[in-house]
This record gives sequence, structure tokens and C-alpha cells, in this order.
Amino acid sequence: MFSDKELSVAVTPNGYADAVLGNNFVMPEERKMAFSHFLDIIDKKVEANGVFYIQKQNSNLTEEFPELLGDVDADIGWATEAFGKRPDAVNFWMGEEQAISSLHKDPYENLYYVISGSKTFTLIPPTDRPFIPYKNYQPAEYHEDSATGKWEVVTKHGLDQVPWIPVDPLNPDVERFPQYADANVVTVTVNAGEMLYLPSLWFHHVMQSHGCIAVNYWYDMDYDMKYCYYELLNSLTQTLEEL
Repeated sequence: MFSDKELSVAVTPNGYADAVLGNNFVMPEERKMAFSHFLDIIDKKVEANGVFYIQKQNSNLTEEFPELLGDVDADIGWATEAFGKRPDAVNFWMGEEQAISSLHKDPYENLYYVISGSKTFTLIPPTDRPFIPYKNYQPAEYHEDSATGKWEVVTKHGLDQVPWIPVDPLNPDVERFPQYADANVVTVTVNAGEMLYLPSLWFHHVMQSHGCIAVNYWYDMDYDMKYCYYELLNSLTQTLEEL
């Protein structure tokens, strides 16, 4: 039965997976569990310590949920025609209201379709790169002690540092990052039955309603003039920051 199917779930103490905490870039603890158990957690039928989110971005719809392909398209026809390629990945998302994606960008043309509930995107264009702070952080992972239930941050030694954005667009620290005050921020809420086209390299932060279900399609970006312009802007910004 589909309810017994084992899937990958990201678990954090605070809802922030792949986000900055102190001097670390902290990734979620990944757990395998039956879909029915995940639903019981979402529906608050069982107690669980942490925030649970299906968010594995490895084309998990096709890799972990192939049974859904009869109900969900494997690509978006007009987008496949426009981009001249099929999507690199199709991802399934479902989780609690507390699960938040921190501000970041992706090298993909992103078609984000909400099936149930809503998603709220905070968007900033790539031309605002000079106003977006970046720093390098040591990779780490959350880990819950099964005996005590306490969460800890486990540093991942031997891995390269991760460049990430330390500012929270919901509560930006403009004293620490004054340049962010000049960013052109747009907020968009995508409701059930609606799709957002999120162009590649746009910075985005994402919140959701409780139990929101969504699917997104990642089409590899073209490394064309837009990419070259962004890289020039990024290099100039980094040079100025080092002066």
C-alpha cells in the first residue's frame, strides 16, 4: 500500500533546513519513515519532536513517488517547448507550516505548482546581488539524541565551506547588513491550483500553509548573457566587499 511506502523526510528543531545558524550552514536530519507515519505527524495524531518536511530535491517525485505520475505530469508541456528541454528534476513537497526555506537562489528555471494549501514567496531579482550579503559557513547537520530528545548541531569536518545568505527577509538586520535595505523585495502567495514561474538566479525565501502539497519542475538554465551578467555583478560585488 502507498501508505506503507518508505520515504525521505527532513527533520529540524526549528523548521529551517539548509540555513545559517551561527557560524554553520546547517542541513536537516534525514529520516526514513512510512508515509502513513509522516501523515500522522502532520495531522498531530502522534507526538514528534521537531518540524517534518518532505523536501528532498533529487527529483523525489520520480524517484520516491512514481505511483503519483499518473496524477501529476512528468513535465510542463509549454515550458518544455519554450526551454527546449525536459526538466532535470521534479520534486514533491509536503510539510508543516513551520518549515521554511531560507533565502537562496537556484541555477534552474523553476515552475512551482501548488496542489493544496498555499506557498508564500519572498522574491528579489538577481540584479540586486550587490544588496544581498553572502558569507562562507562550515557545513553541519542537525541531530536529535534519541535518548534525551535534545537537538545538537554536528559539524561536518572535511567539507568545503558553503556560501550562503545570512539575512532573514522576514526580519532583516539592516544594522548588520545595511545594503539589504536597498533590495527590491516582492512577496507573492501561490494558492492551490496556481503556478509560479520563478526564473533562474532569482533569490527566494519560501513559507507555506500547514500540510501544503506542491510539485516543482526544475529546468536547467541556459548559461547565456543573463548568467554572464550575473557573474560580472557577483564578481564586482565581491571585489568591493574585499576593499
